[in-house]
Amino acid sequence: MKPKVEIPLNEYKQRVANAAAKVREWNLDALIVNGSEADYANTRYFSNFWPLFERCGVAIGANGDCALMVGPESEIFAKDKGVIDKVFVLYEYRESANPSYPELSFSTYNDVFKALGITGKKLRIGVAAWLDTNVVMMEGIKNAFPEAEIVRADDIMVSLRSVKSENEIACIREASRISNIAAMEVIKAIRPGITELQLVGVAQRAVYENGAEYEGLPMYCFAENSTKHAISRCGYREIQKGDIIEVNPSAKVCGYSPSIGMPVSLGKLTPDRREMVEFGLEVHNWTFEQIKAGVIAGDIAKRFKKIYDDRGYGKNFLYGPCHGLGLIEVEAPWMETTSDYPLKENMTFQIDTFVTTDTYGLRWEKSIAVRKDGAEDLSPGIGKIYEIDC
Repeated sequence: MKPKVEIPLNEYKQRVANAAAKVREWNLDALIVNGSEADYANTRYFSNFWPLFERCGVAIGANGDCALMVGPESEIFAKDKGVIDKVFVLYEYRESANPSYPELSFSTYNDVFKALGITGKKLRIGVAAWLDTNVVMMEGIKNAFPEAEIVRADDIMVSLRSVKSENEIACIREASRISNIAAMEVIKAIRPGITELQLVGVAQRAVYENGAEYEGLPMYCFAENSTKHAISRCGYREIQKGDIIEVNPSAKVCGYSPSIGMPVSLGKLTPDRREMVEFGLEVHNWTFEQIKAGVIAGDIAKRFKKIYDDRGYGKNFLYGPCHGLGLIEVEAPWMETTSDYPLKENMTFQIDTFVTTDTYGLRWEKSIAVRKDGAEDLSPGIGKIYEIDC
C-alpha cells in the first residue's frame, strides 16, 4: 500500500511553538484564530480539525500552550480527529441554526485562558483570521476580557503559512496528482448532451477513488457563457458541439487543496478562440519561467499585465498572475502589481491565468513551489490544448 501523505504530529506542535514566538514578538498575551467549515485553514493549521456545521477556534499563549475551542456538538469529534489535547466547548462556536442547548453548560474564553496559564485583566489579545471571526465570537472575547486590547493579527498567520514545509509541499503535490487524474477522466467523458453537473460527478468519483479526503473546492466543469465567470458553480446546462469547457478539478489531501485547470473544446477551435487559448497558455508558461526565490512578486505582476496590454488583450485581463496556495485553494499572499514582497523558497502558488471575453473565458491553472533557481511544477502535464472529436 502506498504510504499516506500527511502532516506529522511533530510539525503541528512546531507550528504552535512558532506562533507562540510571534505572540511574544508582538508583545501579546494570547493569539486567537477562528475558522469554519468553509474556511478552516488557520485553525486546521494548528489542530488538524475541520469542523462541520459549527465553528472552531484555537487559542495560543505566549508560553506555547494551546487549546482548541469548538461548538456544543463537536467535542468528541474534535478529540478524535484533532491533534490538540485541550478541547473546550464554547457557545460562541455553535451552528448558525442558533440552538439554545438548555441542558448543557459551556466553557468561556476565561476558562480557556486560565487553562493556558494566562492571567490578568489588561491583556493584549491578537485575533487572526479577522474575516472569519464573527460578531458573536468577538463579543464573547470582549465580554470575557472587557479591559483587554484586541489587536488584529492576520499578519501573524500570513507570515507563518506563506513558506511551506516539504511535508506541506508533498501534500500539494499528491493532491495535484489526483486532480490531474480527475481532469483526464472528465475530458474522456465530455460529449454532446452531458451536463456540467454530470462532469462534476465524474471528477468527484475520480478524486475519491484515487485517495483524496475531499474535493479541494466546488469543481469547475462548466461551458460557454459560464466560463466568463472568474468564480462560478456548475449547473444543468448540456454541453454542445463548439463549446469551450473549463475543466478545473481539485482534490484535497490533509487539507491542502490545489486545483488544475485547462480549457477544452468540444470540436475544433475556431481561429479566434484558438488565438485566445494560445495566448493564455503563452502567458501561463511565461509566468512559470519568471518564478524563483528573490524575485519581487509585484515585478512579475506588472510585466504580466504589460504583456496583455502590449498584445492588445488589456480588455481581456481580470487578475493575475498568481495567488497563494495551501490549506485553501486561494490564500494569501496574492501576486499583484502592488505586491512588494520577495518570493521565498518553499512559497507555493497557483499560476492562475484567466482570459475573459464578452462571450466566453478560459483559465490555465496549476500549482508550483518556489525554489532557489526556479519553480517546481507540482502539476506536470498542464499545457496541452484539447479539442475533442464529436
